[in-house]
Amino acid sequence: MPVFLSTSWEFAYLDGCFDLVMTANLSLGLTIVVAILPILVTLAIGFLAGYRRDFDVLQAGTLIRLVMLYALPLTLTASILSTPRSQILAAGPIAVLILLAMVGSYFAMLGFMRFIAGRPLNEATILAFAVSDPAVPFIGIPVLGQLFGSASALPVSVTSLIMNLFLVPLTMVLLSGSHSPGDDASPTIAHDLKTHLGHAVREPVVWAPLASLIAVLGGFHLPLALRSSLLLLGHATGGVALFASGVVLYSRQMRFSPIVLATVATRNILVPALIFLLAIVWNLPKPVLQESTLTMAIPTASISVVLAMRYRVLERETASILFFGTLSSFITMSFFIWITGA
Repeated sequence: MPVFLSTSWEFAYLDGCFDLVMTANLSLGLTIVVAILPILVTLAIGFLAGYRRDFDVLQAGTLIRLVMLYALPLTLTASILSTPRSQILAAGPIAVLILLAMVGSYFAMLGFMRFIAGRPLNEATILAFAVSDPAVPFIGIPVLGQLFGSASALPVSVTSLIMNLFLVPLTMVLLSGSHSPGDDASPTIAHDLKTHLGHAVREPVVWAPLASLIAVLGGFHLPLALRSSLLLLGHATGGVALFASGVVLYSRQMRFSPIVLATVATRNILVPALIFLLAIVWNLPKPVLQESTLTMAIPTASISVVLAMRYRVLERETASILFFGTLSSFITMSFFIWITGA
């Protein structure tokens, strides 16, 4: 009898643990679905608008211009000016890992595509950006917030700063330098760099976050009322960019190709896996390992499509990378959440 009671209790205990695990996994799955579904729906609406001929590529380009000149700079300004200076200065190991992941993957992909695969500079640049830039503002905030609570603000802020203060300006300089609309001549390297660097730094999406960072380090903090005013238009950034991407998906006849597969696999699997292994080798604390790995497991951001459309390079491929990367991230992110024990 005692053995029977003990066995029954153990079965009941194990059954309860199984129910808890299944409930947690279901909750996590729903969290990822809730984070990703709006992106897919907005892409689908843009695709439908293209199919119905309500919008074409030229009109999508106008929407992209709205995003690049006004909505996105306002979002970046409000986000950076709302980040405490202490949080920026105390980023620590997470910042180092994220910096290595984003900058390292950018230059690795750029070098591989340019010098080994033999791609033109503009194509290598846009693929490098797609690999190195996770969609933290769209997917990271709800997913990381669900897993880490208020601690998720650190990787989100660090990723946004690296992207907006380094990767976006560098990408725009390289894309501008490799493609000069209306000019088929080949200027000298020095003249080309000077001209296009000057053009890039005049873009609001470049100088606005730089000025904001300087202001934050100087002790300025954006008042709540002013932040709300900036975000009234700034909130349109993600939706408008995704909608325009959907129009491009239709007009560019989205396809699954080897370059799309390689870019998605690198962004969703290889980069977070390398950061996971690096954190283990460095024997970093588990929270650092989890937050940095899962931040890098987020699929590519829609701004890669924005830049591809702006400079008319690999538009169909970049839109396809966004679509298939986002779609497959439900599986890849779930795997990294499981393997890190988040």
